Amino acid sequence: MDRRELLTALGGSVVVSGFGRSAGAARAQQPAADTTRFFPGFKTFDVKTSGATIHGVVGGSGPPLLLLHGAPQTHVTWRLMAPELAKTYTVIAPDLRGYGDSSKPEDGESHANYSKRAMALDQVEVMKHFGFDRFPVVGQDRGGRVGHRLALDHADKVTALAVLDIVPTYYHYTHVTIEFVQAYFHWFNYLRAAPGPENDLKAQTQAQLARATTDVQKEYLRTSSLPENIHGMCEDYRAGASIDLKHDEADLNRKIACPLLVLWSERGPIGRLFDVQKIWTERGTRVTGKGLQGGHYLQEDLPDQVLAEVRTLLKL
Repeated sequence: MDRRELLTALGGSVVVSGFGRSAGAARAQQPAADTTRFFPGFKTFDVKTSGATIHGVVGGSGPPLLLLHGAPQTHVTWRLMAPELAKTYTVIAPDLRGYGDSSKPEDGESHANYSKRAMALDQVEVMKHFGFDRFPVVGQDRGGRVGHRLALDHADKVTALAVLDIVPTYYHYTHVTIEFVQAYFHWFNYLRAAPGPENDLKAQTQAQLARATTDVQKEYLRTSSLPENIHGMCEDYRAGASIDLKHDEADLNRKIACPLLVLWSERGPIGRLFDVQKIWTERGTRVTGKGLQGGHYLQEDLPDQVLAEVRTLLKL
């Protein structure tokens, strides 16, 4: 299947029913929980951007640092790194729109309200709210994809970028193999029209919530088991396979201008299936990278190692 056939096929498979637009718009936003128990000395915030209300935590002092989480997690994924970074930086860790306690906008035409372009603009406006026009970004999983778009759309604002355990979305969808499908089945499952995957995930996450034993598990599932959050996450993936691909295709000749650090799990699918360093070297001008012996959530598995690599990046 060539690129045009792929876009046509995916575009036809991700039409969302009225479930997302009407029910999502009518459902009241859940009150946010205080997650500062995971972040000593931090405060919570809610910043209204031009397209959403972004919730998160902020702490520390000094130059800025933006931390972006992946799916299906929230800003809580940075709990093992953020307090240490806050000793020398003003650390801002938001929930992406559609996740955690941030708002869940209506889907928009062609899932535009969950495009990485829209999510990236949220973060520019959040950082401006705190008085920062230029800042480095560290993003894992979906947060890395938002960081990638940030570095392209707002090159004058992103001073450095670290992406954890991803390759560019466009590369994924234009290099589909059976091994990729098997390892990333959820990427294709979540593209089905609502409410199919939403109903499946609701049953799964509610069962997980009933079995959760740790405070962190319960906090993640507090939000990820909610219907509006489940739909928001699915919309993120639907956007990734449709409108994001169009944006990415238009920018194939543009490279990330700031220093780029790439970290990946050597034992996970990214490390097994892709030449991560080579792929990202083609997308940036100043790229360094390293495979680590952790799982997909490197910031939780190997926080000290990720912290050391990020600190090196921030000194460039």
